Amino acid sequence: MSSEQTSQAEQHVPQLMKHEPPPKMSRASVLVPLVIVIIVTVVLAVLGIIRRQHANVVLTKYTEAAAGPPVSVEMPVLQQSGQEIVLPGNIQAFSLAPIYARTTGYVKSWSHDIGSHVSKGELLAVIETPELDQQLAQARADLVTAQSNADLAKTTAARYQGLMATNSVSQQDTDNAVSQLQARNAAANSAASNVKRLEELQSFERIVAPFDGVVTARNIDVGQLITASGGTTNAGAGIAVATRPIFEVAQTRTLRVFVNVPQVYAPDAKNGVMATLTLPQYPGRKFEGKLVRTSGAVDPVTRTLLAEIDVNNAAGELLPGSFTEIHLHTSKAVPALLVTVSALILQPDGLHVGVVDGNSVVHIVRVTPGRDLGTAVEIVSGLNAGQAIISNPPDSLIDGEKVRVMPTKRGGTNP
Repeated sequence: MSSEQTSQAEQHVPQLMKHEPPPKMSRASVLVPLVIVIIVTVVLAVLGIIRRQHANVVLTKYTEAAAGPPVSVEMPVLQQSGQEIVLPGNIQAFSLAPIYARTTGYVKSWSHDIGSHVSKGELLAVIETPELDQQLAQARADLVTAQSNADLAKTTAARYQGLMATNSVSQQDTDNAVSQLQARNAAANSAASNVKRLEELQSFERIVAPFDGVVTARNIDVGQLITASGGTTNAGAGIAVATRPIFEVAQTRTLRVFVNVPQVYAPDAKNGVMATLTLPQYPGRKFEGKLVRTSGAVDPVTRTLLAEIDVNNAAGELLPGSFTEIHLHTSKAVPALLVTVSALILQPDGLHVGVVDGNSVVHIVRVTPGRDLGTAVEIVSGLNAGQAIISNPPDSLIDGEKVRVMPTKRGGTNP
């Protein structure tokens, strides 16, 4: 390139560099998109939080609804034509005597074991009491001494009284002799009472039956220590155990059966009413009893009337402590509720059912059963018509628990 061309190119360069810069953007045109982006971000964040909270609420409600155990409920069936009620009863001996020791010693021998029939006054056991025997011998010797002293004082007083007539002794000496006689007589009487007390204790060495009956318990053996404070004791490693009776004798020719009659049937529980007893160990058999007395008052807690039924047990087939079902005839039909057997909850204090309220909360209530119809049981108290109950309650069911109620079905069976 020539020098002339080079100089021309250099002249064009300053002209290009002198062009004006592009116009600057305004501040508002920059802030508006930024604000829009921020608003959209905040809205999306708020929507996300709301959706998450709503999902948490839905999940909580679902968890609470699914947490309760699913149960099916049934409605009790109202029975209108019941002419007989069946109530649970407890058989007890007519008389039961726990026999305790009245003297301390060691068992020398025993004559009757459990199941033995004994008569009143029959010997059951003999207790050896060597210490008591020695105390009685000492007391008798003290009695002889006291009686001798009393006799001497009597003679002395008589002499002083005779000499007093001739003024041979003073009145003071005579009064002393008479007072001495009274003191000696009192000491002799005290010694005689002590001898009688020890003889009574010695008589308790022989354990006898208080009445005709059956020995239902024997808690002694030969050589065992018997304490007068109660009965036999079992102690090991220095730990004392509560005393027990050495024998128990029960009168079983006649048995008592106690039954709680619901208030609605109380008018039918009258003295002289005949009742029928059935026991599981004698299927198909019935035993007759007579209602002999009632408590005369309804228990305000259970709303039942305590009644006693006497049963003749001359054959010895019925055993005290057994469970029985008592059949009582009613004078008129009394409405009763029927529930299925599967709805009953057996607890130590009796039968219960699980009642479900309108908020699906369970309330375990105690009920009094009546007749057992096989698949259904009559409820005479504790349950009202129209209350929904759990037809098959789980073992883990607790009072106040919320449950998931499944579709309701009708329960019970009409007899």
